[in-house]
Amino acid sequence: MKRMKIAAALILAACFTVLPAYSLAAAYRAEHITAAPPQGETQPSESPDTPDSPPDNPAESPDTPQQPEPPGDTPEGPSSPEQPAEPAEPTEPEKPQPQQNLQLYIICTGSGVNLRSGAGSGYKAVASAEKDTSYAVAEKTGNWYCVYYRGKKVYLSATYAREFTLEKSDNAAVERVLAEAYKLLGTPYVFGAVRLHDGAGNFQRGFTVNAFDCSSLTQYVFYLGANKLLGTTTRLQVKEGKAVKKSELSRGDCIYFTNASRYYNTGTERVGHVAIYLGNDYILHTSSDYARIEKLTAARKKYYIEARRFV
Repeated sequence: MKRMKIAAALILAACFTVLPAYSLAAAYRAEHITAAPPQGETQPSESPDTPDSPPDNPAESPDTPQQPEPPGDTPEGPSSPEQPAEPAEPTEPEKPQPQQNLQLYIICTGSGVNLRSGAGSGYKAVASAEKDTSYAVAEKTGNWYCVYYRGKKVYLSATYAREFTLEKSDNAAVERVLAEAYKLLGTPYVFGAVRLHDGAGNFQRGFTVNAFDCSSLTQYVFYLGANKLLGTTTRLQVKEGKAVKKSELSRGDCIYFTNASRYYNTGTERVGHVAIYLGNDYILHTSSDYARIEKLTAARKKYYIEARRFV
């Protein structure tokens, strides 16, 4: 009986020893189980205002282009840099060509072509132009050339005209003389027409711009264009001004010719005609019909005597 009491006391003592240790272990496990988050849930971030860092892998970012793969034909070794080209020698800028001062002329290509009062077929026809008649162009309006005919401006259709040009003189007085002569184109030729003046500046009664012979025409235009007093006949004019060699003919010079009836005369009595030189073998004069522009013919060249310069 005594042994049973001792055994029971020992068992009870063992229980009091084990239970506190078990309680401490259980409490420790319970603390750690409570601190860990439940499985499957995410612990919230402690800094919710901090933006996420970009992904480490750039391929996952849609705004970042992928790096291109190197081409298959890239040489293995580094290529040597190209040598820079030697700079070209500086070239001098082209100098602008001086613009030629040209006078425009036309040649009528049809027969009986109307010369109208205005630039258009609806204007009145005031005269007609014969084939191969030449005019100095005052201006061009659309498809119409403005020219002078018997002192008045008229218009000729470009359909019936062919252009050519002659270089103007640097001497403004020459161009003024020619401008007066252009106005007389088409004016009738009248042998012995009344002169503008008597050679000394005294105006003649009965003078008219509606009729000229060769020497009265030159006398008239040189007076109006350059205020020069020329004699009343070719035989007087040929002794005035400055003599010019045939090889040195210039625009505005007056050329004096003989003719069939005076060919065998001597001295100034051989002179029977005068024309104003325009350049490139063109002359302006009046002879037998009306004042005109034309090229020197072989016959005219044969009758050439000399040239004089007045301006």
